[in-house]
Amino acid sequence: MPAIITLAGNSFEPDLPGRLLSIAGEIRNAGGRAFLVGGWVRDALLGKNCRDYDVEVYDLTQDELVPILKKYGRTNLVGKAFGVIHLAMKGLSLDFSFPRTESKVGYGHRGFVVHTDEKLSFKEAALRRDFTINAMGMELPELSLCDPYGGIDDLKKGLLRHVGPAFVEDSLRILRGVQFASRFALRLAPETVELCRSLSLADLSIERLFEEFKKWLLKPGKPSLGLRAFLDIKLNEFFPEVSPLRGSWEDLGEMLDNMEALRRRFACVDMASAGVDAECAPLTDDQVMEFAFAAFLCGNPGSSLNFLERITNETHLLKIVPLLLKAYSELDFSIVNDAPQLRRLAVKLGGLKLLCLLVKATPRRYYTAAGASEFTEQLWQAAANLDLIEAAPQPFLMGKMLMDLGFKPGKQMGEIIKQSFELQLDGKIGNAEEAIAWAKVQTKERL
Repeated sequence: MPAIITLAGNSFEPDLPGRLLSIAGEIRNAGGRAFLVGGWVRDALLGKNCRDYDVEVYDLTQDELVPILKKYGRTNLVGKAFGVIHLAMKGLSLDFSFPRTESKVGYGHRGFVVHTDEKLSFKEAALRRDFTINAMGMELPELSLCDPYGGIDDLKKGLLRHVGPAFVEDSLRILRGVQFASRFALRLAPETVELCRSLSLADLSIERLFEEFKKWLLKPGKPSLGLRAFLDIKLNEFFPEVSPLRGSWEDLGEMLDNMEALRRRFACVDMASAGVDAECAPLTDDQVMEFAFAAFLCGNPGSSLNFLERITNETHLLKIVPLLLKAYSELDFSIVNDAPQLRRLAVKLGGLKLLCLLVKATPRRYYTAAGASEFTEQLWQAAANLDLIEAAPQPFLMGKMLMDLGFKPGKQMGEIIKQSFELQLDGKIGNAEEAIAWAKVQTKERL
């Protein structure tokens, strides 16, 4: 298996399917050259395995490549206009493409004319890439590096730099810069910042915007570095709903980094080994997303819905995040001693886990300065003692119970259930037996 030297100077044998190496050998025997490109190369240099194998084939036509691929599996020309051949094999799928140039001719990300040319050099083809760290290739099967625009040097310097003038042809690359800064601990080159500031995101669909925000906030990394890039590009002017936390962008960055650390801890299946209460269930995918976007928007809770409506149609986000942020912004330290209020808050939010996590993510000095240094732990413990972490309280008194007592379905039954639940939230009814006993008294008074 071929090995490479990582940026850290270590020898690394990336996970490469033997079938891909065999295909690359046949391509070379036929007079062609095969390069792994894009994120795979970047990740390999960082000592990480990547399962996205994008192969660019040079000096071979489509008619010459397809017979080679058909020996290994089923081929499908998935992008005729882009010259992409998908190869499906047992337990593996690969994409093969040809070097190409792109010309912007219309509005939006579909307004391109693509020209494939197997005779292009790697340097010419890589000129259409976004950033230098994504414009590298490794020729198969030896994994020899081809780096025409200095991507490896930029990685060493922690620099995110655009490749060339073609960068401006897809404005989504602005947000890609933000999420790459977060994921790979990079800062934007000054010339890239200036170029990004000259572009607008107005031509992008909400689906494309949302995907980049998710990668920024949900993929492992340091979200505060993404926030720094976001602010360097002045995207806060395009998204004015995003505000600093209590006037401080640094504090919002700290909140995002705390969120990312908590998200990883509470997404762990074996959370006990991660120092988390074993009785607490891991966050669901929806909860992870709700937590992340709530942390990002906590500087201006009242505008959270406006922002979310600009980037997504995800109904759970549109519903939960504004409610969560309203509760967060209105929290009073005394709530830890107010069981009825905690129960009612749990009813509104469907449980208090995300609210408790937002409090945990908040820079601790906020609570220390307010004389409530233990508030984070006290809130979690109070919610746990009342069994409110995972879900809201459910009414002890149900319709069938009232029917057994002689009530008929209707408005009166609904009122009795509602009154019983209010008493339950107040702590005056502690179980189903007490609820039934209370209902019997109401039955005598009303029948």
